[in-house]
Amino acid sequence: MKKTEDGYKAMLNLLRDIGGNAGLQSMPQIGTILEPPPNIKVKWNGMVLDKKWFYIDDYWLQGHTRQIKGHIVSATQNRSGGGGDAMFASHNHDIDNDYTASIIYTDTWHVGDKILMIPIQGSDNKTVKQFWILSKGKRLDGN
Repeated sequence: MKKTEDGYKAMLNLLRDIGGNAGLQSMPQIGTILEPPPNIKVKWNGMVLDKKWFYIDDYWLQGHTRQIKGHIVSATQNRSGGGGDAMFASHNHDIDNDYTASIIYTDTWHVGDKILMIPIQGSDNKTVKQFWILSKGKRLDGN
């Protein structure tokens, strides 16, 4: 592979060389975000696909809410009161409580992000009808 060659395309070309086009449509694909949700557009295989092509993991949609619960054991920081009286000496308070909370996601994909696209085949078992988008990936070598 040349240093300037796209690693993702090189991998797909290698797989294509090994098996021809057999099963290529059902293999996971890599797309590039051109516009984030809700009006998502993805560049894939030289084409621009819009939102009608995708199922998207809820976690990637801004405003997605999750409920959490847990238990916290901690203590407040030491604080002292005024006047120098013993009852105002530096002290803390133990925390030992159950909690519930809501998390509202505010992040999403950004232009240029690489995403993993799993093809969903049509009833003919040959053509891709839609994609399921699972995640965003980042290469650690800077390419």
